[in-house]
Amino acid sequence: MSVAAVVLAGGSGSRLGADRNKVLLTLGGESLLRRSVRTATLVRGVAVVVVVVRAGDEPDLDGDWPVPVETAPGGGTRHASEWSALQHLRPRIGSGEVDVVAIHDAARPLASVALWDTVVSAAREHGGALPARPAVGVVRRDGGPVPDLVTVQTPQAFRAVPLLEAYAAAERDGFTGTDTASCVTAYSEVRLRAVDGEVTNLKVTWAEDLPLAERLLRRR
Repeated sequence: MSVAAVVLAGGSGSRLGADRNKVLLTLGGESLLRRSVRTATLVRGVAVVVVVVRAGDEPDLDGDWPVPVETAPGGGTRHASEWSALQHLRPRIGSGEVDVVAIHDAARPLASVALWDTVVSAAREHGGALPARPAVGVVRRDGGPVPDLVTVQTPQAFRAVPLLEAYAAAERDGFTGTDTASCVTAYSEVRLRAVDGEVTNLKVTWAEDLPLAERLLRRR
């Protein structure tokens, strides 16, 4: 049994002010996408990396990767792209070849191999896992106390069979989740385990995020 890593790369550069898919922008001499894919290929147990990308926006993924890197067509939403990846992996999940699927945003190029390893191990033990960080600087409009809140990161990892079943059920109902965990929570009994996220695991969304990622990369 092995792990399938899914790297979501079907977004755009509109909020960043870029004229192309933001994951094709360069960070430290390498695109955000290739950096994310490279990390995924180094995770223990990963046997395949599936890159989900919009038609006509296929990146150059040639290279001497340690595991196969495949592509699947992206959808109009994040949820649709995740479903596309799971359909691509369906034969390997059905045969038992893949027992865990980890899904990651290519726009988070600084996630470490150690973080991937942690969520995969926790998913095997508990059923599902995601990285989380305390939400700081959050207040209620009336100034009252705020309960403990966290911000959620990727990669998020899950046992493969219940993950596929959850997305198949969501497809039948026309349900669209905000991230992988939201669909799994709505359509399965899988218990999610929160692990410590990384402060450097930022998502490149706005124009100021890319130079910040460059500084973090140089420090690391």
